[in-house]
Amino acid sequence: MEFSAKQIAEYIQGIIVGDENATVHTFAKIEEGVPGALSFLSNPKYTHYIYDTKSSIVLVNKDFEPEHELQTTLIKVDNAYESLAKLMALYEMSIPKKQGVSPLASIAESAKIGKNVYIGPFACIEDGAEIGDNVCIHPQATIGSNVKIGMNTIIYPHVTIYQDCRIGNNCILHAGAVIGADGFGFAPGADGYEKIPQIGIVELEDNVEVGANTCIDRATMGHTLIKQGVKLDNLIQVAHNVEIGKHTVMASQVGIAGSAKIGEWCMFGGQVGVAGHIKVGDHVNVGAQSGIPGNTKSNTTLMGYPAIDPKQFARSAAIYKKLPDMYVELGRLQKEIEELKKQLNK
Repeated sequence: MEFSAKQIAEYIQGIIVGDENATVHTFAKIEEGVPGALSFLSNPKYTHYIYDTKSSIVLVNKDFEPEHELQTTLIKVDNAYESLAKLMALYEMSIPKKQGVSPLASIAESAKIGKNVYIGPFACIEDGAEIGDNVCIHPQATIGSNVKIGMNTIIYPHVTIYQDCRIGNNCILHAGAVIGADGFGFAPGADGYEKIPQIGIVELEDNVEVGANTCIDRATMGHTLIKQGVKLDNLIQVAHNVEIGKHTVMASQVGIAGSAKIGEWCMFGGQVGVAGHIKVGDHVNVGAQSGIPGNTKSNTTLMGYPAIDPKQFARSAAIYKKLPDMYVELGRLQKEIEELKKQLNK
């Protein structure tokens, strides 16, 4: 399917600089542009590619002014990256969606299946499960007993949703995600560790996306709660009874210990670790590989372990690499001081 620059500009309310009849039928990175492709430029580091790109149309921010002649048609918008997302969503909507239930799927008689669903081969839907309209369940996904899944949700292959968990509308669960496995609860005793039954659930509100092989543990009691609009990357661990506030995003390998409460609109870099039973405020940004051992106020940016102000961390890191030389120098000074003491005591 082809779209002209004029059609695209009308859809995203952009301003055309160049040929309004230029057409595109695919997307490409600006440095890998080909004729018929749509690219975008939002990071200044990539500006030099725009002068040689072969892409037919490039989305740019309104403040972009070329320093050299261009061979491509520009569409100026308020936010090039955001506009690209809208166009890619439109493109995705044009791709025919799978529908129908495979005869190789296993569906309990007591399960309730909505309209216009797709259930792939070897998917398993157990007793009492409820599947909403327009849900897409890919092959070999497992939906446990009494699970409820809202409308327009996508469940990719090998996702496992344990019994009684709740998944909202418009959610996406990527391959291998595990929702509702037991929380890590054991009581030490004389003969070892006794397992504490985990009788709670996991609840995902609407518009939540969970990355591949991410695990969200069920609560000991009550629920582990992932609120509206949360986006979790691949390989994240969310422990029992954790609560993650609306529109918070977390990059790969973040680990959240049990009963931690994370606020709204937070941003966690990769491999951030959060201690259990603490509260992180709203709008908290945490740099990669940082550790958060205690409660954190809202509207702060942190880095390091334990996480501190980024500027303070940078100064500390600069000193850290000098420590071996400082240690040698300290030893030398200590020897000099001992020699001086001996001379003074003579």
